[in-house]
Amino acid sequence: MVLSQPENKHVTKAFDLTGKVAAVTGGARGIGLEVSKAFAEAGANVALIYNTSSTASATATEIASANNIKAAAYQADVANQEAIEKTIQQIASDFGRLDIVVVNSGIVSAIAAEDYTAQQWSEIMKVNLDGAFYTAQAGARIFKEQGFGNVIFTASVSATLVNVPQKQAAYNASKAGVVQLAKCLSVEWVDFCRVNCISPGFIATDILDIHPAEWKEKWFDMIPAKRMAQAYELKGAYVFCASDASSYMTGANLVIDGGYTLP
Repeated sequence: MVLSQPENKHVTKAFDLTGKVAAVTGGARGIGLEVSKAFAEAGANVALIYNTSSTASATATEIASANNIKAAAYQADVANQEAIEKTIQQIASDFGRLDIVVVNSGIVSAIAAEDYTAQQWSEIMKVNLDGAFYTAQAGARIFKEQGFGNVIFTASVSATLVNVPQKQAAYNASKAGVVQLAKCLSVEWVDFCRVNCISPGFIATDILDIHPAEWKEKWFDMIPAKRMAQAYELKGAYVFCASDASSYMTGANLVIDGGYTLP
């Protein structure tokens, strides 16, 4: 059983990922890139899954060289169930195993709810929710066969609150769906796979660059920390979720937001 009691290790060894294989969607930039680096630094071999990046292969080579591990880049559209299934299977074949899948790909838009077209709404859901499920499902098929595995979803504080001043009902709803999906899967897959969520607050990545400066000023006023996080500040949380340090944790949602959701 996946939640069976592990060996009582020295705490630094509990965080060690040496010999593990991790696949990270959106792994070539933003939060996903820092997660890929974190896993490599902890000893894991890493597959960076990307959709449109032109530098993913070079990034994988840099990560491999810097950490003396194996890393490679794979192109796939997570919204295409067949494509992500094939890619996850290929990663397991190329690396000889698969231990961790980080479901991280996501997109955002700021559109008034009454103005969404069917296509605009569907685009968000296809990537953020459907794609999240397809990716986790592909990993779980391997994990079920081998008897162990670990899925980590990147959700958002937007799953539990309504962001202002931006209007992003589709994004918020998709991330709320991800959190509930993770909870459901953690119970359904408990015999062969741990499933957890990390819900970041405002992280300084290019996904926020499209928003006007006055919005960012509003956010800073609402964050007790009075700043955004850098993506690398999430590295420890993902390694924790991926490692034996969190061996009894499944179905959890770790909120990392500088206190944003508290007032």
